[in-house]
Amino acid sequence: MTVIYILAILFLALFIVIPLIEKSNLRMSDETTAKFSRWIWPLVMILIVVQLIMLVV
Repeated sequence: MTVIYILAILFLALFIVIPLIEKSNLRMSDETTAKFSRWIWPLVMILIVVQLIMLVV
């Protein structure tokens, strides 16, 4: 029953948050996007290593 409550809250949040984001006109420049994309893969690799360490320990 708890899973149903969690899913209902998530769908409700999606129906509220997505229209708000679309109306906010938040646009990123190409330079900002490039800065973010430069950090994504190293952070993903660090996350995988940390998860593997937590799995072993």
